[in-house]
Amino acid sequence: MTTLGIIGAGNIGSQVARVAVANGYDVVIANSRGPETLADLVAELGPRARAATAEDAAAAAEVAVVTVPLHAIDQLPAAELAGKIVLDTNNYYFERDGRIEALDKGETTTSELLQQQLPESRIAKAFNHIYASEITTDGTPAGTPGRRALATAGDDAEAVAFVTRFYDEAGFDTVNIGPLSESWRVERDRPAYVARQDAEELAANLAKANRLP
Repeated sequence: MTTLGIIGAGNIGSQVARVAVANGYDVVIANSRGPETLADLVAELGPRARAATAEDAAAAAEVAVVTVPLHAIDQLPAAELAGKIVLDTNNYYFERDGRIEALDKGETTTSELLQQQLPESRIAKAFNHIYASEITTDGTPAGTPGRRALATAGDDAEAVAFVTRFYDEAGFDTVNIGPLSESWRVERDRPAYVARQDAEELAANLAKANRLP
């Protein structure tokens, strides 16, 4: 089974880890404070999970999840993530990250900024527009009427395919926005952001999004 390396053990990272373990993935998870601070989470997750440094989690990963604040992406272990699918959960919160002119002007996206930091990785957007607590509570089996949908975007077909499969395992349908350059449609303050929506509703919300809030 695939090993998921999760860099960032906050609300989203810990929830993605729970989904992954529940679906048979092995998980190596890291945070900025050191593996020893993750003892309780790893104990909860069970034998499929272990804590590590960010470098070790990236090296162990067959697929990685980057869920750190946007201002910290320049600290990611790019060499260890080279060639790997990397799921980007990030959002731009200027109150936390400081003002980033290119984002304020709609000239780039958070995922494209991550791609610049990880030029040899294969980035796909995932889990950035759902409340963390709902990652483990809102999933339903495929075919359920009104099944909640989540969006992804990516320039690499295999990365998008992985997100689509992982979403389904977690209990969500997928709407593919297209390339990373279109991922702004599901960023903060757009109609699709943190809304509970099925695939048809999500596609409609993505289509009516404005580039600048």
